[in-house]
Amino acid sequence: MSAEEIRHKLIEKGLKVTPQRIAILEAISELKNHPTAENIIDFIREHHPNIATGTVYKVLETLVENKIIKKVKTDRDIMRYDHKLDNHHHLYCAESDRIEDYTDPELNELIENYFAKKNIPNFKINDIKLQIMGNFLK
Repeated sequence: MSAEEIRHKLIEKGLKVTPQRIAILEAISELKNHPTAENIIDFIREHHPNIATGTVYKVLETLVENKIIKKVKTDRDIMRYDHKLDNHHHLYCAESDRIEDYTDPELNELIENYFAKKNIPNFKINDIKLQIMGNFLK
């Protein structure tokens, strides 16, 4: 994600464009591996040492609340962040704690059709995310 794309996303959501927000979104985009807050902080310290740790956490929450990034929780209860907002799922390796994006329109259609027929009482589905657990082969 370029700095201009980041600016546009922030403005689109009605958020002030700040160097901290730009730096944190650039970090998430550049790390590309569903980074933890600690991964992001390490990256920030290296590239923007004047941004405080507390600021990183505060900005991450603001970005999640405004649907600019998503939280992804692993089987080990580790919170990670994803800058991809399109409809996708995750392949999760519990052994290495690695997460990879998995996009499958056929699977999405199958799941949507399944739940459309189920008509769960008093519940509206907003989003369906699968976390498919296994091991990446070497």
